[in-house]
Amino acid sequence: MALNNQSEFQDFLPLMAEKLGGEGLIGELCNGFNLLMDTDKGVITFDSLKNNSALLGLQDLTDDDLLSMLKEGDFDGDGALNQMEFCVLMFRLSPELMEESQFLLEEALEQEFN
Repeated sequence: MALNNQSEFQDFLPLMAEKLGGEGLIGELCNGFNLLMDTDKGVITFDSLKNNSALLGLQDLTDDDLLSMLKEGDFDGDGALNQMEFCVLMFRLSPELMEESQFLLEEALEQEFN
């Protein structure tokens, strides 16, 4: 995915993961999803992303950037992002976090089973 202003993108997910831990990070991603989703449909649509993107500091993204984000994360091809697709997309957009994802997965599993 090629965002026009990619050089301005600051990846805060690794810092959030460090501060919040795996479970806390997932909770924050869910909060981000809830801010961006179309409340009637329960998914992130192009219109809901465009209308709500400023809430997450994404107001400078073009329509093409927003469409690219939707296409990048839309695994089931319905033209929208459900909560799981959104969370996976956020991890995929964070190269550093992808490297740390094994650690976060192990931490979340450890918390779940202890």
